[in-house]
Amino acid sequence: MLRRQILLSFILTLVITACSPAASTTFPKSCVNAAAPILTRPGGTTTPPSIPTFTYKVVNTYPHDRAAFTEGLELDNGVLYEDTGLNGQSSLRQVDLSSGKVLQSQALSSEYFGEGITVWKDQIIQLTWQSHLGFVYDKASFKLLKQFNYPTEGWGLTHDNTYLIMSDGTPVIHFLDPNTLQEVKKIEVRDARGPVVNLNELEYICGEIFANIWQTDQIARISPETGQVIGWIDLSGLLSAQDRIPPVDVLNGIAYDAAHDRLFVTGKLWPKLFEITLTSTP
Repeated sequence: MLRRQILLSFILTLVITACSPAASTTFPKSCVNAAAPILTRPGGTTTPPSIPTFTYKVVNTYPHDRAAFTEGLELDNGVLYEDTGLNGQSSLRQVDLSSGKVLQSQALSSEYFGEGITVWKDQIIQLTWQSHLGFVYDKASFKLLKQFNYPTEGWGLTHDNTYLIMSDGTPVIHFLDPNTLQEVKKIEVRDARGPVVNLNELEYICGEIFANIWQTDQIARISPETGQVIGWIDLSGLLSAQDRIPPVDVLNGIAYDAAHDRLFVTGKLWPKLFEITLTSTP
């Protein structure tokens, strides 16, 4: 009888520990930590708990081309791709991560302002800002394969292995069929204060959409199902005051190495690219 009571007590302790708040706030290392889950309320409405804010720790620092007005950043099978903006300076690039050296480049016509990119299978898809025109390239050769049109501005681009995911500077995120390049659905991004505007460069990371918020040091972590912001990342102070000399511009550029759980960020005309890990705040 005593042995049974001891066993039941041990099992009860395990259950209480597994269900305790402390256990639920333990973040896994993989997938750059877990943001707030979406909870379903009676009636089918959804809401997150209090939205967590993450800070960062710099793991590695790499050189970055000071002339690169970064609009898109992508790491695919260990290869870094970058899209730069500004009319007359826009380009698609393959870049050596360790040195920052441009290994391959395809310039855009001066009439186009390059924006977000994503790697889709053996292709690279690139947006332009206000031309309502996108380009599809062969990933290996950078040969232009085709063009496509969209009705909005083009800002950021990523994909979730099913859809291309596109921002246009508004609170709306568009999901495109990667074969037809036509919109199939969209969501509105919101937090507790309402719609979130200026969604810029995007990266799809472990079931979430990460979005630079233009002209800030903030990255929103977004539920692709609901559009709800489920976490914020504050990268204030990432670039030192010594490096923030003109013409350095805003934070922009997110790349994720899924194979090794590495997160990279940079900015427009920044001299450095950073590998960071995320840390939750109290």
